[in-house]
Parts: sequence; structure tokens; C-alpha cells
Amino acid sequence: MDSFFTPQQALQKLERFCAYQERCHDEVVAKLYTLKMTPDEIDLIVVQLIENNFLNETRFACSFARGKHRIKHWGKIRITNELKMRNISSTNITLALKQISAEEYSDTFENLSERCWNSISEKNNLKKRKKFCDYMLRRGYESNLVYEKVKELEGK
Repeated sequence: MDSFFTPQQALQKLERFCAYQERCHDEVVAKLYTLKMTPDEIDLIVVQLIENNFLNETRFACSFARGKHRIKHWGKIRITNELKMRNISSTNITLALKQISAEEYSDTFENLSERCWNSISEKNNLKKRKKFCDYMLRRGYESNLVYEKVKELEGK
């Protein structure tokens, strides 16, 4: 395999890379480094990708947030942290979180918490509560929601 690419070849390769799935700037830059591009070439290619609308950070953040919430049932805290790890601006993170309606968020939280609570077979109530809270917090749901829900579920 040819390990050296001209900037034009790299641009075509990255256009396909970005067309296949939404990408953030960090992923594109990392891919360009694996193609052994110089920093000047990387800047040039990234600008061309943005101009041709192959690379759009806002679009990436919105699709990331919608997908992770609907498919993996992540909460807003986890989505925010993952987007921050990808160096997405706070403005784009705010826009992305607005993509998740409050009704959809609460429905997902209710369904996930009910399913989780019922799946824990722990007899000791304190251990069951801890397992439930740990799981829901790891999923990125707000602590006040989790603790209110655990009180409600224990009362049943």
C-alpha cells in the first residue's frame, strides 16, 4: 500500500471519510496525520472540507447527541463530557443538547431506570440502591433525577 499521499489524494480520501459518517475536526486531523500530511497541508485540507460542507462541527455535535441518547440511552452529562473530549465548543454542545426534547429525555430516563431497577436481583436494599445509582450516573443522568427516582422505586 502506498503510504505517501499527495494533498489531492488525501482530500479525496477524507471526503469519503467524512461522507460516510459525521466527523469532528479532531478525527479528521488525526486521520490526516496517519496519512503523513504536514501541518500546512492539514490546514489546507481541513479548510477545503469545511468549504465543501464535508466537515461541520455543529452538525456533528447535533447528530452525536441525538444518536447517543436514542441508541445508547446516554444522559446529558455523559453526552456533554464526550463532546468536550472531542474539543467541541460549548456553543455547539448547547445546540446539540437542544436536539433532545424534554419529553423524550424523561421517557428514556423512566424506561431505563425501571428496566435497570427490575434487573438488579440484589436482596440487600442498600446494595441494590448503590448499584442502581452507579449505573444511572455512569449513563450520564443528573444526580437529582437519579436520587428522586430511587426513592420512588424503593417506595413501591
